[in-house]
Amino acid sequence: MHELSVTMTRLNFKGSWNEVKGKLKQKYGQLTDNDLTFAEGKQDEFLGRLQQKLGKSKEDLRSEIENL
Repeated sequence: MHELSVTMTRLNFKGSWNEVKGKLKQKYGQLTDNDLTFAEGKQDEFLGRLQQKLGKSKEDLRSEIENL
C-alpha cells in the first residue's frame, strides 16, 4: 500500500489539497510551503519531511491528514 494513497487519489487529492494544506499550516504554524509540497509518487518524501518537522510517526500523520 502506498502512503496516503487511500485518501489522496488523483481525483480527491487534486481537488482538496489546497484546503488540506491550509488546515495543516493553521494547525502547525512552523510548516512552510516547501514542507507541504506534494508530488505524485513522492508520498514517502512528503511524509518524511512532515515527520522530521513535527516529530510524529508516518502513521499518525497519515491518520491526521485523512481526518482533516
